[in-house]
Amino acid sequence: MKKQHTAGSTAAAHSKKVTKKTVKSHKKRRLISPWVWALLFILGLGGVLYGVDIAMSEGRVPRGVTVGGVDIGGMTESQAEQRLRLDLGEKTRKPVTVKAGNMSTKLDPPQAGLQVDWGKTVKQAGQQPLNPITRIRSFFETREVGIISAVAEEPFNRTMDRLSRELTRTAENAELTLTSDGKPKVKPEVAGQTINSDELHDLVLDNWLNTSRTVEGKADVVDAKITKDKADKLIRDVVNPAIATPITFKGRDNVTARIDAASMSKILSFKPNSDKPEDATDLQPVWNNDAAKALLQAQLASTEKEARDASFTEVGGSLNVIPSEDGWKIKWDETLGKIEDKALNTRTRDWEVFYEEDKAQYTTEQAKLARFDDVVGEFTTGGFSPASGVNIRRAAEMINGALVLPGRTFSLNGYTGPRGTAQGFVESGIIIDGRASEAVGGGVSQLATTLYNAAYFAGMEDVAHTPHSYYISRYPAGREATIFEGAIDLQFKNTFDTPVRIVAFADDHQVTVRLMGVKTVNVESITGPRTNPTSPEKRVIDKKDHCTPSSGAPGFTITDTRVIRDLSGKELSRETQTTVYDPQPIVECK
Repeated sequence: MKKQHTAGSTAAAHSKKVTKKTVKSHKKRRLISPWVWALLFILGLGGVLYGVDIAMSEGRVPRGVTVGGVDIGGMTESQAEQRLRLDLGEKTRKPVTVKAGNMSTKLDPPQAGLQVDWGKTVKQAGQQPLNPITRIRSFFETREVGIISAVAEEPFNRTMDRLSRELTRTAENAELTLTSDGKPKVKPEVAGQTINSDELHDLVLDNWLNTSRTVEGKADVVDAKITKDKADKLIRDVVNPAIATPITFKGRDNVTARIDAASMSKILSFKPNSDKPEDATDLQPVWNNDAAKALLQAQLASTEKEARDASFTEVGGSLNVIPSEDGWKIKWDETLGKIEDKALNTRTRDWEVFYEEDKAQYTTEQAKLARFDDVVGEFTTGGFSPASGVNIRRAAEMINGALVLPGRTFSLNGYTGPRGTAQGFVESGIIIDGRASEAVGGGVSQLATTLYNAAYFAGMEDVAHTPHSYYISRYPAGREATIFEGAIDLQFKNTFDTPVRIVAFADDHQVTVRLMGVKTVNVESITGPRTNPTSPEKRVIDKKDHCTPSSGAPGFTITDTRVIRDLSGKELSRETQTTVYDPQPIVECK
């Protein structure tokens, strides 16, 4: 049976629904309204407070602003500036640390021309922010605005150049050495660094007065090209095999020499593979063959015998021959070769020493045929003072009887040795800087000149001689020699096949030197004219300074040509020497 719906029942139902909906809507309005009113109240109150805050902070530094850690928020500009001067004034004179990478240095603000522009610093803090959120946050947060610097350009730029240098480092390559006991030692590489000078310039200006008193910049790392790994590889490939066991060399008479690890430190070293540091990419071993030879030679010295030339001894006024002796010496090229070949040979560590005969250059037979009957060269000089005569006679006594064997060089300093009071020499006149003075051994230069001329006319080879700076009239111009112990020597070489014997003697007036032997040549001296004259200068010397007056003498240039001929007159050689004499000054004593 179907349900019947009448108009009355429908209207009643509708009325019931409307009543329920209206009640629900009223309930909803009662739940939301308090929150809305609360929000409106808060917004209204915030607006009032915002307005009050704006009004009260007008013309003041924004809240929360700091400079160098000093809070100046809420102050007037004049108050802020005064506060900064009081709190930061002393700090502006204290050193600042400047860092970049792993390097640091110091900066002294006054010396660097750095000051603070207090007024501009306060002004840069800006105007009061209008953003309410920013204003609310300022109650809880601070904002560092830094400083505005006043800079003296010249000292500041100079300081920045220094900072750039001190914060820049060239990369250092790894190094490998051997210690005195032969152990490898590695110095690791050190990375270099570079900086951007312009960036550092700005960083310093903006941050030199910050709270940490430290300015930190950036640095670009420059890697070294030669690393510890490369050094370690050389230790494995070169050092360890070289020092693993000693290298032995077996010589005569069961004498053995050895190169051990400690010795290897004198032989083996390492250097970059390029002389230009920027081009070096690796280390390379350097083997010192001379050092290896010296080490072995010291240990094998007893196995060598030096050849001895024949010589002579005077007995009862006659010369007797001292026989020559042959010897033997090590053949180093064959024995040593390249030391690295033996050092890196891990299979063979024992080696043989090879010898060769060492022949005497002047034999007993040659000495027996020698004679000293001919005057091959002779010269005499005179005109010396009594004190100089003492020294000349002593030096002549020392070289008298000296033999100069074929191929040997005679040295006057080497033969006489020290010429002091202990050797019988006295103080006598010398010439220093163009004027007279005194020294022990003075006057021996006269013997040197006499000996030089005797060797000159004997045809000896001039190895070393030094003319006087000023011409001395008792000597032949362009053919004389001075001498000074330890500095200036007279040396000549006997280039003939027969020896010569020096005969030297002197009295109170003159000194004579003769070279006795076998005459094979005649010598002629051709002296040129005096040219290019130079005038002396005048010098005034204090009488207390051992002054000796002098009228001076002009300087000049002169040549001397030595012509050597054999006994038949055939010219063998011709040699010209030029001597330039300085003018001897005019000395006035006051």
